[in-house]
Amino acid sequence: MKITLLGPAHPYRGGIAEFSNRLALQLTGEDHNVDICTFKLQYPRFLFPGKTQYTDSAPPKNLRIRRLVNSVNPFNWIITGFRIRRERPDILLIRYWLPFMAPCLGTIARIAKRNRYQFTKVICIFDNVIPHEKRAGDQLFTRYFVRSIDGAVVMSQTVSDELDYFRKDFPVVLNPHPLFDNYGEKIKKDDALKQLNLDPGYSYLLFFGFIRAYKGLDLLLEALSDERLRSRKLKLIVAGEFYDDKASYTELIRKYNIGNNVIIFDRFVGNHEVPVFFSAADLVVQPYRSATQSGVTQIAWHYEVPMLVTDVGGLREIVTDMGSGYVVNPDPDDIASALNDFFDNNRKENFTKGVREGKERFSWHNMTAAITEVFLKTLLGQIIKSMGK
Repeated sequence: MKITLLGPAHPYRGGIAEFSNRLALQLTGEDHNVDICTFKLQYPRFLFPGKTQYTDSAPPKNLRIRRLVNSVNPFNWIITGFRIRRERPDILLIRYWLPFMAPCLGTIARIAKRNRYQFTKVICIFDNVIPHEKRAGDQLFTRYFVRSIDGAVVMSQTVSDELDYFRKDFPVVLNPHPLFDNYGEKIKKDDALKQLNLDPGYSYLLFFGFIRAYKGLDLLLEALSDERLRSRKLKLIVAGEFYDDKASYTELIRKYNIGNNVIIFDRFVGNHEVPVFFSAADLVVQPYRSATQSGVTQIAWHYEVPMLVTDVGGLREIVTDMGSGYVVNPDPDDIASALNDFFDNNRKENFTKGVREGKERFSWHNMTAAITEVFLKTLLGQIIKSMGK
């Protein structure tokens, strides 16, 4: 099939862009004709909380990536929609993660699919339907976008339930977020610790990714103040850029007197460094207050690192409690108790085995099969509708 993937991709950084790149490679490897249509302006600078929107990684090989879309220019949306309409892809595959993008993506979708005989089917892969940080207009914008598509792939039951609130009359397939296997292979733990200049005499927890309130780093810092953990040779690595006020977290570190137990890498972690951080970790901790699914868990699955996640959103669907890690309440005491259990009872080996045995369900082929399933269901629905006229 001819597939146009619309969403963040290289040269933009972050998990969604990396997902687009990796998915396009998978589709190309399955003999589809694929191109990526990404942004020439994704966020206006004043709306972006990080230091830069761009990656310093080399562009992926064997991918056609066009920078066409301006997220805030309606004239651009119309031009891009007509351009895709003339190209007549079988599938316009859109990534949706934020209501801010709904007017842009929804307008392009509406125009692009109005080619002869409604040839192009618009399928969306949803990260979120309702965002973690809610703003006025979210539901209005999301409804506008949802009504522009023909079918959807969701990566957690939570997102499926949210989508059902907006629309029930189109095909939706649930398939979990695939492994992020595009950052390279795992390295020896001692080598990873040496590259990070960390003491091999300690065990290491990893909190990875940009820092925002809903990700619950404050809960983890409070958990580390637990007396049961203070006596251990244990350190927390915080690797990611602060999108919240960093001072509030450093104040918690001071308050709980855990400065010697927390190492902060306050920056965006480049692709080449991802294997280093995950190879250094004994346990990846995601103490989120809310979630849909997470790319961080899918990196951990690839590097076969056990995980502690909180029982929110779709995270409970990804990690098996006491199998591949822990699923606990978003509460400092519960987090501390699980961490204490992990080291007291030497769970790492058994949990790592559980991760290794369970990772096959997160293949990229399963994701492309889900996209194909939605496409075929949209065709069947169109045929049934035409026969009823």
